Amino acid sequence: MKKLWIFLVVASLLISCNTGNNERVLSEANGRINNLLIVMKNSEWQGEIGDELRKIIAEPVLGLPQPEAQFEVSQVPLENFGSMFKSSRSILQIGIADKNSFKTATDVYASPQKIIAITGKNKEELIHQIQENSATIISEFKNSDLRAVRRKILKEYWKPSTIETFNKQGYSLKIPRNYSKVEDTGDFVWYRYHLFGGNSMELISYTVPITSEDDENGNNIVVIRDAIGEKYIPGEIEGSYMITEEAYTPHIFEVTLDGKKAFETRGKWEIKGVFMAGPFLSYTVVDKANNRLVIVEGFTYAPSINKRDYMFELEAILKTLKIN
Repeated sequence: MKKLWIFLVVASLLISCNTGNNERVLSEANGRINNLLIVMKNSEWQGEIGDELRKIIAEPVLGLPQPEAQFEVSQVPLENFGSMFKSSRSILQIGIADKNSFKTATDVYASPQKIIAITGKNKEELIHQIQENSATIISEFKNSDLRAVRRKILKEYWKPSTIETFNKQGYSLKIPRNYSKVEDTGDFVWYRYHLFGGNSMELISYTVPITSEDDENGNNIVVIRDAIGEKYIPGEIEGSYMITEEAYTPHIFEVTLDGKKAFETRGKWEIKGVFMAGPFLSYTVVDKANNRLVIVEGFTYAPSINKRDYMFELEAILKTLKIN
């Protein structure tokens, strides 16, 4: 009977997402980005099923100086899943029921909200469902949070037409109005958001011509990045400038951005000759039509504090790239 009850709760949750959605007025979802509420039995959370979930959701974010998990996690049993919890931004509901199922739903109890419901006929099949859908679990919650961040920070942004580099080079990025211009040469643009205590979030962008297959295949990303750092991003002392940290090999993945082949690079930057460093995230887009690479990058200077959420905000901005 308990299994049937769990399945009916999940089914009604998913049905509610698809009926009368346009007519309902939803409250605003609560909870910070990269926070995940897991609804499942305490005994299952503390056992093998919970262990399998933790392997996925506690995976550290790549490219950060200190390990930080992808999500901050809270767990409640189904009987305590009341109205306060139902307004959470990201909800993962897990349980044993009469069938194997993996379902996603959007804006069920609040907005913006993403809910994933997973059921299995027994412990082994439930674990298999979690393993089989691990990449989807991460991408669904991450993409939902990225949309929520953009909705919040891009209510006001600098019109791309007011930025010389974007006009001259024929592409654009939505940069929030609370970022201030550091440099805009027509070939290189740099904006900064001042955090507390001298910390900052930085956005830079530029283009370079494609000169070889290595450029197109992402083999020269670090070389190009270091050349730009030497030319445009000086350090505090004479002769110092930004480079890719030599002791840490960046993680590079082929992705798609603005419908084009691109490379996502996550790594660490440092100032050559100065004790100053932090994480960076860049996207190198292969713009074959114009025989060039379009590069957008965000990096953070915030020593001694967690930087996951800062880098996540920068990712949300970088993914607004549009090439004319």
